[in-house]
Amino acid sequence: MHAWPSPEIPRLPGQGLPVQVRNTSSGTLVPAVTGAAFRMYVCGITPYDATHLGHANTYVTFDLLNRAVRDSGVPVHYVQNVTDVDDPLLERADATGDDWRELAARETELFREDMIALRVLAPEHYVGAVEAIPVINDFLVGLRDRGALYEVEPDTYFSVHLDPAFGAVANLSQAEMLELFAERGGDPDRAGKKDPLDALVWRGERPGEPAWDSPAGAGRPGWHIECTAIARNLLGDVVDVMGGGRDLAFPHHEMGASHAHVLAGEPGFVRSFVHAGLVGYEGEKMSKSRGNLVFVSKLRAAGVEPAAIRLALLSRHYAADWEYTDEVLMQAQERLARWRAAVSRPDGPDAAETLTAVRTALAHDLDAPAALAAIDAWAARQEAEGGADLGAPGVISRLSDALLGVAL
Repeated sequence: MHAWPSPEIPRLPGQGLPVQVRNTSSGTLVPAVTGAAFRMYVCGITPYDATHLGHANTYVTFDLLNRAVRDSGVPVHYVQNVTDVDDPLLERADATGDDWRELAARETELFREDMIALRVLAPEHYVGAVEAIPVINDFLVGLRDRGALYEVEPDTYFSVHLDPAFGAVANLSQAEMLELFAERGGDPDRAGKKDPLDALVWRGERPGEPAWDSPAGAGRPGWHIECTAIARNLLGDVVDVMGGGRDLAFPHHEMGASHAHVLAGEPGFVRSFVHAGLVGYEGEKMSKSRGNLVFVSKLRAAGVEPAAIRLALLSRHYAADWEYTDEVLMQAQERLARWRAAVSRPDGPDAAETLTAVRTALAHDLDAPAALAAIDAWAARQEAEGGADLGAPGVISRLSDALLGVAL
């Protein structure tokens, strides 16, 4: 599956700082990069209704990380998936009368268009679940050889407690895990399971549903095994950062990590799990089930500039839950206008301190609000007193684009 064309990143003087991020598992700041290259996997969309601002918040978050690490001089290997076959997609296709493949292709293309508009750097590998089935099948063989799989006809499950580290990603109690598992697509009450938290890895064929051959019989992959199989295949036995929205910590990332741990015979598949906060609207989390969605494509169609949408997302720290309002967008539009007016002059205050401040903010757990404040301060000085540095407006313009993804 193809991704989308990445925007060119302007060159900046000097080099950024090593980036630290907050590891969900430990709750502490840790280095994002652990070797000569940075390996990042971000869980992608299920393409039946893309792209709302909750999605955009996640992908802008990890685009910020991608840019900051590149600015620090470290090459990035970035992989993202598309869950292009799964229950929600099939249910939506059935409800609308669409062919599920056409629905997935249409919504994936809309997602690409939104990512281009938001200047999100494309992943090195963009992989659909369907095209990854051979890789998933190999993973199933490995788990079966380790005695980790069992059948509850016609499905195949993974025994989570074969992993001694199970539960360490989200650090939840048994009761909390059971509650969330039931809310987020799990089946803790299914008869025949060895443990209520055991995860489905292969759904056996049902009438009218798509199916592929596998070592577990005809059917289709479970959600959690998909991402882990793709990540291991393309990034190796250890991933520096695996990311997504906060609601993926459990069960998705918890289960996926356990799959990898049992296959490898030891924990440590992901160095750091990093999760973006959830975006609310009208008093509740923005979600498809609630229908309280604000779509990037609809904002664009209404004439809202993508740079303003991106600034609205960056105005809140990535890990925070926050509420989207028209006022948040209006403030972003006003900020964009101020910045553009400031860099439109032929000269201005020295920009070196601002560049350092932005790099410092991003290196400290992607503190985008502090980075925006640094450029706000430069723009305020430009408006109040100007300056004689002929190169300063250009530096500010390039750093906004290169580090924040906001073209001025």
